[in-house]
This record gives sequence, structure tokens and C-alpha cells, in this order.
Amino acid sequence: MLKLYGPKYHHPKDLAPYQLQGLKRTVFQAYENSPFYRKRFEEAGVTPSDIKDLSDLRRLPFTDAEDLRSGYPFPLKAVREDQIVRVHSSSGTTGKRKILSYTQKDIDDWAYMFCRCYEMAGLTRDDRVQISVGYGLWTAGAGFQLGCERYGAMAIPVGPGNLDLQCEFLLDLRPTTLCATASMALLLAEEVSRRGLADNLALKRVICGAERAGPSMIARIKELFRINGVYDITGLTELYGPGTGLSCEAEQGIHYWADFYILEVINPDTLEPVKTGEIGEMVFTTLHKEASPLIRYRSRDLTRLVEGPCPCGCILPRHDKILGRSDDMFIIRGVNIYPQQIDSILSTIKGIGSEYQIILDRRPDGKDYMTLRIERGENVHPSADTTISETIKNRVKHSLMVSCMVDIVPYGNLPRSERKTKRVFDNRDL
Repeated sequence: MLKLYGPKYHHPKDLAPYQLQGLKRTVFQAYENSPFYRKRFEEAGVTPSDIKDLSDLRRLPFTDAEDLRSGYPFPLKAVREDQIVRVHSSSGTTGKRKILSYTQKDIDDWAYMFCRCYEMAGLTRDDRVQISVGYGLWTAGAGFQLGCERYGAMAIPVGPGNLDLQCEFLLDLRPTTLCATASMALLLAEEVSRRGLADNLALKRVICGAERAGPSMIARIKELFRINGVYDITGLTELYGPGTGLSCEAEQGIHYWADFYILEVINPDTLEPVKTGEIGEMVFTTLHKEASPLIRYRSRDLTRLVEGPCPCGCILPRHDKILGRSDDMFIIRGVNIYPQQIDSILSTIKGIGSEYQIILDRRPDGKDYMTLRIERGENVHPSADTTISETIKNRVKHSLMVSCMVDIVPYGNLPRSERKTKRVFDNRDL
């Protein structure tokens, strides 16, 4: 595995020295060329010469999304503007957009990481890749296509939506790989099943990301497409874009490209590192990024580090799937709940589909109520609704110490999305 695009170090013991070299380089470049970082370092009382060991990373200040917005339009910029060859923007909904800039080396590094993803997923140059993610300012389409072309496979840049065209190309161009959000992959898989096309496809694998996909959703995609491989790709616009990590065939976590960035997992309240295996917020420090280097960037994404060697043999370290976001938490009856906790509970329930909604309301009595609207499993008779509802209520109460109401709806009744599926509807402040 990873013969062409393997790690830039040869043994796990070589990772720390490699990262330290990249950290020193990044801190020096940021200090010398970025007014933002120079000011932030001076406020923290740290200079590049203070970075002598990886433990010195904790002396550096954190950065976050607000720093990107307040520095609009070229936040964190650490190169001359004539060295910037591209910009991308996040899909943020509040305030100014987060715009990230790239040098040609940044683009080349991103392409290398994406090639690594394709190689880990088992692609060859004979594969054909249907790219069904968004294009434009969003990093997804450009990243998937750039990596595919650099890798040497055939790129089919369809973009999201347009199910007729998606199905037509799946049949006629015979792609072996589909790249999409998990929601788009499910939407297309259901359409393929509805049209009875699955046996006529050449599809071998799906690479999906941009949102958390629970086990039931992944299982449904595999079932409808009749494939074995669904790979989880990670990345965020601030960190190049998608392509900075991928799950492997062992399905025991996501390998992340530790030769391109340092990953810390911290307690979002205390800002201290959590123990390996504990859930915390992902914090990124890039090792090679030129135009917009990241230093201790708080992503708000939640995961946990996975210990030990991976059965697949890859020496790159692993973290768990993205479990949600620290700012996704909601409070109901005094209990802090993350949507992924609901997802985990529902994934253990038989007789339901993969789609659900969490609805929060405040009644005239002044109390908050949570309703879980859940699709009945395909081919499951409505007579099972009462038993299923009671099972869900009991498991939620036992696991989260909060009561809920359950509304079982027919299979296919909840909306599908070609991008990210909205799960939580908080009506309490409307």
C-alpha cells in the first residue's frame, strides 16, 4: 500500500524529527512574512528561536475562524501576493467568508495528498472517477479533480445534483469510483436502486466526506450500490481542502497525513490535550503550507486519536471518524447533547432507515421538548412502529438521561440532499 504516494518518512520513529523540522520552518515563515502571526507571537512572547522541540508547539497561540474573517480578504497571508495562484472559500454562513490562498507549491502538495487518498482507496490509472461534489469557490470539486488528473485516472466532473445525468454517466461512462458527500451518495444510491441499475454498473467504491455519516447510512450506500468499499475522506478549506486523510480497507479509523500537518486533540473548554482515545477538538498546524499557514488552528471538529499499528500496514497515524463539531452541541432540559450521540444510538436500532431529524421545541408550559423524526426501514411494516418507538425512547433515556418523543415516518419521506443533510431543527428561538 502507498508505494507511489507514501509518507515522507520511513519509520514511525522518524515522524517526530520530520515534524519538528517542518514546524520550525512554518513558524519562521509566519513570523517573518505574516503581520498577523508576527503580532500574535509577540503578544504570546514567543519567537522562532524558541521552538526547539515538538513540545514547544504548546507555547504558540491558537488561531480560529474569527481570525480568518477579521483578516479578510487575505488572512494569515505569509507570501507576496504575486506568489498566490488561487483562492478558495469556505461555505460559512455568518459574517465575511473565510478565504484561503494558495501558492503553486500549496497546490502541488494538495495534489500529492489527494493522490495518496486515491492510492489508499485502491485506484489505478485504469479507474474512472465520477466527481459529484460542488465546484467553484468550494475546495471539493477542484481538489478531487486535481488529484484524479495528477494520479492519472479519468476524471468525470459531473458536480452535484442532476440525477438523470448522474445515472446516465454511471451507465455509459462506467466509472469505477464515485466521489460525493455522504448525502449525495445516498441520494444517488437510492435512485440507482429505484431504477434497477445496480447490476449494470462498474462501480467498485465510493469516497465520501464533508459531513458525518453514521454506520447505518454507510451500510445503506453499500447495500444499494452493491459495493464493499465506502471510504471516508477528511479535510477542511483552511487545511488545503478535502484529501488530508482517508479511511483504509481495515475500517479502523482514518489515516491522517502527519507529514503535512500536526494534529492535536484538545479539550475545547480547558484547551489542554486529551488522553489518547478521549474525544476532543482537532487542532491543526501545517508543516509545508506557504500562502496561508495554519498554526494551532481550532477546527471545532471532534474526534479521538487511535492507538497502535493499523492492520492495513500503513505507518501513518490514525484518528477516529469526525464525530461532530464542538459548536453543534445543544442543551435540552439541562443536558448537553451532540447530534452524533443520537446517531450512535439510532445505528443500533433495527427496523429504521438511515435518515432522521432532531426537532427541538419550547411548549407553552415553558419546557423544552425533543422529537426524533425517523424513517421506517424499507419494507418494514407500520405495525412495528410502536415497538420501535419505545425501544428508541428507552435507549435515549438510558444513554443520555433525557426523554424524547419519536415520530416514525414512511421510508423516503425525509428530504434527501445533494450536499450536506441538515439534522437538527431548533425551533426554540424562532
